[in-house]
Amino acid sequence: MLVVDALTKTVPGGRRVLDGVSFSVGAGEFVGILGSSGAGKSLTLRAISGLTELDSGEVRFACEDGTMCCVTRARGKALRAARRQMGVIFQGLHLVKRMTVIENVMMGRLGFIHPLRSWLYGFTDAEAREALEALDQVSMKPLAGRITGSLSGGEMQRVAIARAIFQRPRLYLADEPIAALDPRNAEAILNLLQPLSRHNPVVSTFHQPELTRRFCTRVVGIREGRVVYDGSPELSRSELAGIYGIREAQAV
Repeated sequence: MLVVDALTKTVPGGRRVLDGVSFSVGAGEFVGILGSSGAGKSLTLRAISGLTELDSGEVRFACEDGTMCCVTRARGKALRAARRQMGVIFQGLHLVKRMTVIENVMMGRLGFIHPLRSWLYGFTDAEAREALEALDQVSMKPLAGRITGSLSGGEMQRVAIARAIFQRPRLYLADEPIAALDPRNAEAILNLLQPLSRHNPVVSTFHQPELTRRFCTRVVGIREGRVVYDGSPELSRSELAGIYGIREAQAV
């Protein structure tokens, strides 16, 4: 489904922020990427979605027609087509707060319609019903007409997930989806993401090993731009130390 192969990226000054990152994700997997701040977790997700230019390496993804397309080599129309198959849940949400909840959800499929239709006619009644179904999946249907900026942080995260669902992706990418949430809301969001992985894989970055242990099927640990662990979410103390360093592992 997804193959991440030897991703490397060097920033000005010569520091290599991604150093041969490789892993693959198959059907039915919920993969949690663990690591300290600055380890390269979010950058890896950006590379998968084609939002970061790399020095070398490839991201290959099974597109709708069953072929493996290379996201890192794609440009223009081909890159946009690949991105349409990925539902991205950004850490900063990327919602338009002055718009209603359902309008934000329907924006998830803008890439599938001709710009002229989006300017002149917008979405069809059938698409609006489908957007309501996506909101119903995240228990936000009653708030479909609310202005998004009036919602709580947990509610806005639910809207971001509904937008990704409405996109009908073949892969979900979530960048620290619970970073700004209290424990109760964090658990609620993960209870929404986990069932999605049964149909389409989910790859998400985390800071909390206890949550990847409970919700993920697999963990990829990244330290200083390198994959240092790829396996069971039941991490031992020594494995946590390999990902975070001894002092940080004692604190998580």
